[in-house]
Amino acid sequence: MVARRRKRAARESDSGVPTLPGYSAIPIKFSEKQQSSHYLYVREHKVREGTKSSWPQKRTLFVLNVPPYCTEECLSRLLSPCGPVQSVKLQEKPELAESPKEPQSKFFHPKPVPGFQVAYVVFQKPGGMSAALALKGPLLVSTESHPVRSGVLKWIRDYTDSVPDPEALRVEVDAFMETYDRKIAEEEAKAKEEEGVPDEEGWVKVTRRGRRPVLPRTEAASLRVLERERRKRARKELLNFYAWQHRETKMEHIAQLRKKFEEDKQRIELMRAQRKFRPY
Repeated sequence: MVARRRKRAARESDSGVPTLPGYSAIPIKFSEKQQSSHYLYVREHKVREGTKSSWPQKRTLFVLNVPPYCTEECLSRLLSPCGPVQSVKLQEKPELAESPKEPQSKFFHPKPVPGFQVAYVVFQKPGGMSAALALKGPLLVSTESHPVRSGVLKWIRDYTDSVPDPEALRVEVDAFMETYDRKIAEEEAKAKEEEGVPDEEGWVKVTRRGRRPVLPRTEAASLRVLERERRKRARKELLNFYAWQHRETKMEHIAQLRKKFEEDKQRIELMRAQRKFRPY
């Protein structure tokens, strides 16, 4: 218990602000009514020598402990006084490479990550990152000019946004299917060009295109196939499924063996009697 208190005291600065080694703490509040502050831990994004990272060096700010109610727009607005912000990216965990930007869909988009996240804030100039490291607070997330909804109002907004417009949904689905059909057509054309051409090792790619097309079945042929399948299933049905059926089968088999044994015994006696020597 004493060691835990010492560790907690070592992590706190003289002003009572919890700190992390190598990070600067920026206090934020959800609104003016909130008394306690939440702390964002920021530092310059650096990587080891020889490690590649898609985030621009000396202009990227790495942020820890981002609360769920702080969106990318809120984080950009909070850090905009330090300098022009080029981009803000929220992620579940740190990554060296920036995830590829895919077209955002209004209807089909991944669910937001629940809980706290990390963020990469890219400034247009290196001075913006330096100013963010020296930023003091507390900063307000929800203001009168930029209110952030929470509680019941947030649930109502999320539910309203979850109800799609049928016409807009149809347009987006049609556009997606056109793109998908175009992609499939390009892949088929590319495969057709490569068909029959040997690769570097001399192998030739064989596809289903060269096979003979299968003729559609007639109704009589379909009935014959169904009848054949029915007979096949009937042969595979389990016989003597219950235990009493097994016992009766065994008893009948034993009775047949006994009967056959008696018949064979009588036949042997008859054969012996026929072969017996009778002089008179």
